Amino acid sequence: MRPRNYIFLKDVASLSLTAFGGPQAHIAMMLRLMVEKRGYITEKELLELNALCQILPGPSSTQTITAIGFKVGGPNLAYLTLLVWIAPAALIMIAAALIISFLQGQGAPLGFTRFIQPMAVGFVAFAAWRISSKVVYTKSGIVIMVFSAILAFFFRSPWVFPLLLLLGGSLTALRFQKQPVLEKKPMKVEWANFLLFLGVFIAAAILGRFTQLRAVLLFENFYRNGSLIFGGGQVLIPVMYTEFVEFKGYLNPKEFLSGFALVQALPGPVFSFCSYIGTLSMRPYGWGSQILGGVVTTIAIFLPGTFLIFFVIRFWEELRKYRVIQASLEGINAVGCGMVCAAAIMLYHPIENTPYNFGLVVLTFGLLQWTKIPAPALILTGLVVGLLFPG
Repeated sequence: MRPRNYIFLKDVASLSLTAFGGPQAHIAMMLRLMVEKRGYITEKELLELNALCQILPGPSSTQTITAIGFKVGGPNLAYLTLLVWIAPAALIMIAAALIISFLQGQGAPLGFTRFIQPMAVGFVAFAAWRISSKVVYTKSGIVIMVFSAILAFFFRSPWVFPLLLLLGGSLTALRFQKQPVLEKKPMKVEWANFLLFLGVFIAAAILGRFTQLRAVLLFENFYRNGSLIFGGGQVLIPVMYTEFVEFKGYLNPKEFLSGFALVQALPGPVFSFCSYIGTLSMRPYGWGSQILGGVVTTIAIFLPGTFLIFFVIRFWEELRKYRVIQASLEGINAVGCGMVCAAAIMLYHPIENTPYNFGLVVLTFGLLQWTKIPAPALILTGLVVGLLFPG
C-alpha cells in the first residue's frame, strides 16, 4: 500500500475518534482535514459526494468518507476506510451492551440510566426539528411530513417505513417538470456492485427463511434496513424501535433509550447504535453469541450503503441531472422528517409521564437549540448524575 494511503487511513482514524455531532459536523471536519489540510479531494468534490450520499439509503457521512477513500485509492482503500471509521464506535457500543447484560445477569438495576432515557427523547425531538427546518420548505412537503408522521405512529410494522419513503419520493417525483432542465450525456453504468448488493439482499433473505438462526435473521434484518432507510441515523430510530422492541421484543424500551443516548456521546456514525442492538438481541445464546451478533449487525447495516455508493459514484454526474431524481428528494426528505417526529412520541410513551421526565425532555431540547453545549457533555452529565443518584 502506498505511503499516501497509510496517511489517509491515519486521518480517517483521527476523525473516527474526534468526529462528534452527527453527519453535519462530520462533513465540516472532513472539509477541514481532507480538503483544506491534506487536499485529497476538492471542496466541490466533497460537497457533490455528500449530496450523492444524501439521496442514497444508508449512513450519509459513512458513505461520504468511504467514497473519498474510493477516490484516493480505489475499492481496497475504501473498504479499509469503512473499517477504520466504524470500528471505535461499534466496539464501544458492543462493550456497552455486554456490560448491561452482565449487570442485568447480576440482578443490578439500570437506575444510573434513568436521566439519559428522557434526554434521549429530547435528542430525537431536536433532530426532528433541525432536519425539518432545513429540508421541508413547501406546502406539499409539510403535508407529506405530517401524514407520514401519523402513519408511522399508528402503523408500526417494520415494512411501513420503507413503503412510506418510496411513496413520498414518488409523489414529489410526479412534479418533476418544475425542476430545471440540464444537458445530459449517455450514462455508462457498471452493474457489478449493484448485482452484489442485490445478491446479498436475496441470499440473506433466503438463508434467514430456511435456517431461522437468529444471527442470520439479524443480518437479514439489518441489511434490509440499511438498504431502505434514507436520511441517516435519526430516521433509523423509529424503524429499530418498532422492529426490535415492539415487534420482536429483543430489547425493552429502557435498554433501547439508554443505548441511543450513549451513542450520542460517541464520535463516529450514529448507525453504530445497531451494534448495541445486535449484541443485546443475542442475549439468550451467551457472551460469544452476543459479540457475534454485534459484529454481524455492524457489517449488515453498513454494507448495503457501501455497495450502493460504489455502484452510483461512477455515473453520478449524469444521474443527478435527471429532473425526476431531483424532484423525488423533496418527498423522501419530508417522510424522513415525519418518521423522526413520530419516533420522538413513540420513544416517550414507555417513560413514566411525570413533570420531571417531561421537563428533562424539554430541557435537553432547549440546551441543544439555544446553547453550544456538546451532546457528549450532556449525556455524560446525565450518566454521572444517574450514578450519584440512582433512585
